[in-house]
Amino acid sequence: MKKIFITGCTGYIGSHTCVELLNAGYEIVGLDNFSNSKKEVLDKIKEITGKEIKFYEGNMLDKTILSKIFEENEIGSVIDFAAYKSVGDSVNMPVEYYINNVSSVLTLLSVMKSHNVKSIIFSSTAAVYGDSTIIPVTEECETGKTINPYGTSKLYCEGILKDLYKSDNSWNICIFRYFNLVGAHKSYLIGEEPNGTPANLMPYIAKVALGELPCLNIFGDDYNTPDGTGIRDYIHVVDLAKAHVSAIKKLELDKKGMHIYNLGTGKGYSVLEMVKTFEKVNNVKVNYKIVKRRPGDIAVSYADATKAQNELGWKAELTLEDMCRDSYMFTKSLKNKGVK
Repeated sequence: MKKIFITGCTGYIGSHTCVELLNAGYEIVGLDNFSNSKKEVLDKIKEITGKEIKFYEGNMLDKTILSKIFEENEIGSVIDFAAYKSVGDSVNMPVEYYINNVSSVLTLLSVMKSHNVKSIIFSSTAAVYGDSTIIPVTEECETGKTINPYGTSKLYCEGILKDLYKSDNSWNICIFRYFNLVGAHKSYLIGEEPNGTPANLMPYIAKVALGELPCLNIFGDDYNTPDGTGIRDYIHVVDLAKAHVSAIKKLELDKKGMHIYNLGTGKGYSVLEMVKTFEKVNNVKVNYKIVKRRPGDIAVSYADATKAQNELGWKAELTLEDMCRDSYMFTKSLKNKGVK
């Protein structure tokens, strides 16, 4: 069996996807530079699955290490998770985001071409839709009106992949547009563990609930939504990881094609709903305050994921309560271990 090469394999999404693929019987070669993850995740993946990843430490912009990986391993497909993902940071550091998120994809595709590996799953984002006028968002909705550099960087990468397929339709390309990832593995060994202050909502809520951070800032309560706070489609990371297993199986059966799928639950929850559900499920108090809107945010975004269900046989199964409980329990386990 040819191996699956996973970039960003120790990150939040990457680590959970490794677990699901290993449990499904696949062999994995991984690459990470630990810019937003920890080396110990490799041991935790082994503890959960009883299996090891063949791991390389390095940067996606380094063509030498990418070439080495393809030369030393028989790679069948690639899953690319290696990207910066903070909307706020992208607004403040657009150049860094474009270099990391776009140049890395160009480097990867160049090496794939030279080794005649033409199967890739690319992790994109619902941010490519911008502030969509159609809700729920379908894959046919207009893209291109992105409102932050993070979303634009992913949009550029999608354009590169589409142009590549037009030039050579023997490629097999799957683009996943993720909505908002939350939760952790039921073992509570892996989860969202960002370096430094969390940029995403759920780990921030969890740290406030545990007293590690004083207060949650809710960016705006004057959006055109029932309670004035932004509405998003939150999906459990384990559900999302399982979608990649379904996609790998599809790529193995369909030897060529361009496939684009939304990955979400099809339901939208406001920030205040998230906070209240978190408090109820975990019997905790989350202190919060309303502050001004954050640049690059939109009012409402949630998915129509019917296409993924119809073509991949995949559907999100875990609930908002599961997401809140697993996020809290994972962050609590880190605190108990003395992890900052």
